Amino acid sequence: MATSAGETEAPQAEFQRARMIRFSDCDPAGIVFYPQYFVMLNGLVEDWVSEGLGIGYHALISERRIGLPTVRLEADFRAVSRMGDRVTLGLAVERLGSRSMTLVLRCFDPASGELRMQVKQVLVTTSLESHRAVEIPQDLRTAILRGAPSPA
Repeated sequence: MATSAGETEAPQAEFQRARMIRFSDCDPAGIVFYPQYFVMLNGLVEDWVSEGLGIGYHALISERRIGLPTVRLEADFRAVSRMGDRVTLGLAVERLGSRSMTLVLRCFDPASGELRMQVKQVLVTTSLESHRAVEIPQDLRTAILRGAPSPA
């Protein structure tokens, strides 16, 4: 469904991955040190591009020289995660523009559904040669619009 100026409403399917909170994720209080969530969620974006979309994150960056830098990041921390907790990381595309996309990423307890933290992130497709924004590659756009969820 088209909106304004090349913007498209993206499918609502959420790409998910199970993850255990590790010792290396935690601070001395035994809870996730908040920057570690960003590391976890960046890994989720890589898995989504490679496995969920079938594009290949490494090939996108190294061979095709298309970057996906973050230009906006909003985070809400709702509850603690502790070492040994099993959580689910989820990613959904909220908006798909011509050169950018808005993702909603979250970490939650799969048993209770308790939201631990949520991020709204805007990624821009860029040329790694010029470092300027470029159109989202057609195969990436098509895969996002297809919106097929991957197994958790």
